[in-house]
Amino acid sequence: MGRRHIMGSHGTLNTITPCAACKLLRRRCAEECPFSPYFSPHEPQKFASVHKVFGASNVSKMLMEVPENQRADAASSLVYEANVRLRDPVYGCMGAISALQQQVQSLQAEINAVRAEIMKHKCREANLIPSSSHLALLSSGAVSIAAPPPMPLPQPTTAADYNTISDENVTYTLD
Repeated sequence: MGRRHIMGSHGTLNTITPCAACKLLRRRCAEECPFSPYFSPHEPQKFASVHKVFGASNVSKMLMEVPENQRADAASSLVYEANVRLRDPVYGCMGAISALQQQVQSLQAEINAVRAEIMKHKCREANLIPSSSHLALLSSGAVSIAAPPPMPLPQPTTAADYNTISDENVTYTLD
């Protein structure tokens, strides 16, 4: 993938452009190079960050443990994890996940507040515009209108509530 080959003397195959891994490791890129399909010579920074965090030997072992049809995804995951780990050496991906969870909690609280406001406005609207059968009673003066009891506001969710969320118990609705 990204390597060009020419026939050398005696019919041997010479690699002109080694993959990013072989280029960084300063070695000859063999035909069966485990890195060649996943680390293009045009993006050397990807392997450089993976090598810095995991080491070439460990990356090679990890890629070989994954079924061949999933290795490209595994290599992409390693690149992502390495880049995040270089930006945040202490928390890595967990720091990004935690920040996203906090953002979800904040947005959920905002959604709950907006829903409460909508309910408050709907209740006001329902009590201000009585049905036609009630108009006769109101106009006769036999019935007086009292303010409705206050609607209980939804309680904000806590961080503990999000620990039980999984793909199985989350429903998505478009209102």
